[in-house]
Amino acid sequence: MLNQPGQISVDCVPELGCHTAHITCKFVELKQNIDHQSGKKLEDGPKLLKSGDAAINDKVSSKPTCVSSFSDYPRWDHFVIQDLSQTVAVGVIKAVEKKAARASKVIKSSQKA
Repeated sequence: MLNQPGQISVDCVPELGCHTAHITCKFVELKQNIDHQSGKKLEDGPKLLKSGDAAINDKVSSKPTCVSSFSDYPRWDHFVIQDLSQTVAVGVIKAVEKKAARASKVIKSSQKA
């Protein structure tokens, strides 16, 4: 957490920027508060995150998004969290939970008669 004027908790809905995508996401679980220098676990299941905290958490995007994990593509795994047009957090994607693709409609924009 860089510069969050308040605190982040479960159900917070900021904007996530990853690659060229900018979408809203929802914090669904705060798993661990960790020491940002050593990576050691400080607390399991924190209720809140504030400026200066480092954490492992789960987020869900508001719409399907293409991202990759740090172990798969180290150059493409970084993200930025913004709230009220201010950068409040930066990080890397540790893991991605893939969902099954849904059938979609094909819309043809033009057809020949």
